[in-house]
Amino acid sequence: MGSAVLSNREEKSLLVIGGGIAGVTAALEAAEAGASVILIERSPFLGGRAIALHLYFPKLCPPECGFEINFRRLKNNPRITVLTQAELESLRGKPGDFQATVRIDPRYVNDRCTLCGDCLQVCPAERADDFNFGLTRTKAIHPPQPMAFPAAFVVDRAACPEGCTACVAACRYGAIDLGQAAERRTFPVAAVIAATGWEPYDASRLVHLGYGKLPNVVTNVMLERMAATEGPTAGKIVRPSDGNAPKTVAFVQCAGSRDENHLPYCSSVCCLASLKHTTYIHALYPEAEVTIFYIDIRTPGLLEDFRTKVATNNHLKLVKGRVGKIEEDPETHNLLVTVEDALAGKKLTEAFDLVVLATGIVPRSGGLPAEFPRDEFGFLTNGTPGFYAAGCAKRPEEVAATVRDATGAALKALQYAMRSARHE
Repeated sequence: MGSAVLSNREEKSLLVIGGGIAGVTAALEAAEAGASVILIERSPFLGGRAIALHLYFPKLCPPECGFEINFRRLKNNPRITVLTQAELESLRGKPGDFQATVRIDPRYVNDRCTLCGDCLQVCPAERADDFNFGLTRTKAIHPPQPMAFPAAFVVDRAACPEGCTACVAACRYGAIDLGQAAERRTFPVAAVIAATGWEPYDASRLVHLGYGKLPNVVTNVMLERMAATEGPTAGKIVRPSDGNAPKTVAFVQCAGSRDENHLPYCSSVCCLASLKHTTYIHALYPEAEVTIFYIDIRTPGLLEDFRTKVATNNHLKLVKGRVGKIEEDPETHNLLVTVEDALAGKKLTEAFDLVVLATGIVPRSGGLPAEFPRDEFGFLTNGTPGFYAAGCAKRPEEVAATVRDATGAALKALQYAMRSARHE
């Protein structure tokens, strides 16, 4: 995309909602083409779901290298304003001439933070670590994730004991201000890009699969964090019940997806994610026996090569059949998986040390302006001038496709902003 800088008289910003890989890509592409961009993210850090991955498929490369480059591009581009813990509160006006009011919640830590960690030593309170899906705990003041951008701690005030100021006293740099209040800022905006991402389906709703009751039933996003070297188990995939290495692992595909009682649609990437996860397991435990129970294995286009390569492992078995129930041996916490083997035409019950539920993708599309149309499943659709959707808020897709989609959304928004400016 070449340079297309608007004059100061005409220029209005593009608003990008969501700071995951789609939002970061859209913001960078638009800004490097000449637009001013306001990038808002409701969490304390950028990167979204993608930065929580251990490796991307099909190349099995870590996300850190790509995000490190993107964060440097963000930091060095004066045309991008990054606001974390920020949400769009109102959007007034008309396409091409909006006034966007953004609410920014307090971080309680300012830009003097050096990540020295003195505050961690004195903080008396702990909280569940949502970045690691509750597999570990953090202090009330904590780095939001290992590669956080902005690089500063954040305070979860709801977890703080009443009246506690231990972290303030411990900070040598005056970086902690527990009296910070929310603020509001208003920006002139020409167009809006929604890149609000996705959430994993709530596996506790799949009662027959035992998640939340049986400790050794985990989800695919939890396994991803276990495999990460900076994750809750330092890169070891273990049974939550006892910390032991699993010798037998089952993957349950379409856990909530393609089910009229839950998510009627295919979540697109779950098959590939589970195939990738088998490579994690076999890298740690080459002799582990892994079974994937599936309805259909969907690995479209060039990604079929990834499936073919992974499926050659003699310790991986693919069984076509929907899992009917998961039960537990109360003494060993081993899991009994009952499934109808569709190809063999018989019912199976097999024991496993660990079961991974391949939960589906749910669009995070709440709280957006009504001008963003939604389909029957809550995914955003394009169609309203000045409003553009990108990434998994639009449809389930893998990281590379999300980057391409976000680049396209940036181009559409930039073109609309330029046309609007010419007609003012």
